[in-house]
Amino acid sequence: MNLSDNRATRGLPRVALITCTELPELDPDDRLLAAALAQRGVVVEPRIWDDPTVDWAGYPLAVLRSPWDYPTRRAEFVAWAATVPGLANPADLVRWNTDKRYLRDLAAAGIPTVPTEWLAPDREWHPPQTGEYVIKPAVGAGSLDAGRYDLADPEHRRLAVAHVERLRAAGRHTMVQPYLRAVETAGETALLFFAGPAGLAFSHGIRKGPMLDGPDHGVEGLSRPEQISPRVPAGAELAVAEQVLAVLPGGPGRPLYARVDLIPGPDGAPIVIEVELTEPSLFLAHGPGAAGRLADAILARLG
Repeated sequence: MNLSDNRATRGLPRVALITCTELPELDPDDRLLAAALAQRGVVVEPRIWDDPTVDWAGYPLAVLRSPWDYPTRRAEFVAWAATVPGLANPADLVRWNTDKRYLRDLAAAGIPTVPTEWLAPDREWHPPQTGEYVIKPAVGAGSLDAGRYDLADPEHRRLAVAHVERLRAAGRHTMVQPYLRAVETAGETALLFFAGPAGLAFSHGIRKGPMLDGPDHGVEGLSRPEQISPRVPAGAELAVAEQVLAVLPGGPGRPLYARVDLIPGPDGAPIVIEVELTEPSLFLAHGPGAAGRLADAILARLG
């Protein structure tokens, strides 16, 4: 996939697609993007984010795609991002978005978000006596280190407390959220946006099925398995996503891409689970023409 050694590509624009050691040839979905860029005359080079031999200044654009090993090394990752001149999305968005405490900013702006109890590493947790809850780290990816607990069950209560203690011992901030049963029926809706002439433009949507079936017992690899299918978002979902994009740091014209994840709340209205600006799966295979749209957005940035 690295085309830079071919003399025929000399003088063509170069783009780094940033990945991690476990995915040196990119995630399969991002290979669709690489192919679409190559068709447009762009030299595509997968690059591992923490490879000290990479000359990041040599790329007019370096696009974050699958650096999914950063959550336990966030400080290093954020510091690295600040050294990459042509990073998309920009380093200050990476800093803001890689800690899910950004949800507090969205809530303060009047955007509906999942109610969350935030636990600093030095704070003990006293769980409710009943109710189903999700526990996960504030810095995380791929639904790793996340679990679902029924606190009326003594064993689940024990495991939930142990989960929080495990994150605290590692110096990580913890999120405790009510489990929203709508994930089992409606599922999550992810809305994908790519940069266009007038800012971020809607590209496509997908449905994601439930991923957490019980307490966290660890997962092999970089992420949990996902159940993905295409979805046309409802008008109310698009409206909430547009609210989110409007309040992004620096405005909606800066990101190359954005993903807004929603789920129906108790009253059926959409609420925000996450906003992905750093390294989201973009589900290009599930949106006809999506890889080409993102490639065109990259080409415009290179222009």
